[in-house]
Amino acid sequence: MNKQNLKIAVQKSGRLSEDSIDLLKTCGISFNNGSGKLKSVAQDFPLEIFFLRDDDIPEYVADGVADIGMVGENVLAEAEKDVEMCERLGFGKCRLALAVPKSFEYQSIKNLSGKRVATSYPKVLGRFLEKNDVTAEIHTISGSVEIAPSIGLADAVCDLVSSGSTLFTNNLREVEVVMTSEAVLIQRKNLAADLHTILEKLVFRIRAVKAARQNKYILLNAPNEKLEEIINILPGIKSPTVMPLAETGWSSVHSVINENDFWEIVESLKNKGAEGILVLSIDQMIS
Repeated sequence: MNKQNLKIAVQKSGRLSEDSIDLLKTCGISFNNGSGKLKSVAQDFPLEIFFLRDDDIPEYVADGVADIGMVGENVLAEAEKDVEMCERLGFGKCRLALAVPKSFEYQSIKNLSGKRVATSYPKVLGRFLEKNDVTAEIHTISGSVEIAPSIGLADAVCDLVSSGSTLFTNNLREVEVVMTSEAVLIQRKNLAADLHTILEKLVFRIRAVKAARQNKYILLNAPNEKLEEIINILPGIKSPTVMPLAETGWSSVHSVINENDFWEIVESLKNKGAEGILVLSIDQMIS
């Protein structure tokens, strides 16, 4: 009997496309994603990749055309499809936010009562307004939402924000966060046991890549009289690896540090006499 491949849907172009493909390839999965390709079969993992519009991914997974998919939480929330979220992917982070012209007198969400709000996410926005007991007129448009107030189409907008530069360029200011979002891995309901086994292997690899991206591998030379102090600075997974150098009185110390603590730790190591500090990226980290 031929083994089944797990079918995954990823964004063919747009905000999450490159990172989704990069994640799969960093997981050791090789496939051809050449220009205009709609489907590819992995060479070294039982996976078929479908390249789709982001808005279509939740429906393809819910209908069973794809078994799993990588999609933004914002798209998932708007689609309202019967699928399960099985892993946060750690990229594509943004927020869906309400913004108004800088001249708009805004004190609270109640100021939007009776106003016109333009968005590409009418369901998510509708639920948010209902939760806050606000009745507003929602104008659903796709693309270039931020220009709606300047052309008289709306009084406010609800759109994705990452840096906020687009809002600033269009003379808008953010006033409310409707939801935060990042890329997530979703799966269809009632996934067959053999496919679920493949999914578990894929999630295992994804978690190893995510852990690696949050950490750095550090190597340094330390004078032995300062070794204990230097070791106390380094958290490590369990404890740093220490090996004597050919030069008497010195040791080589290897460890893993969290990226968020990187500069603070490196400065402390330098102050304690560490030399030849080398920092390397990690592709995968398995605990």
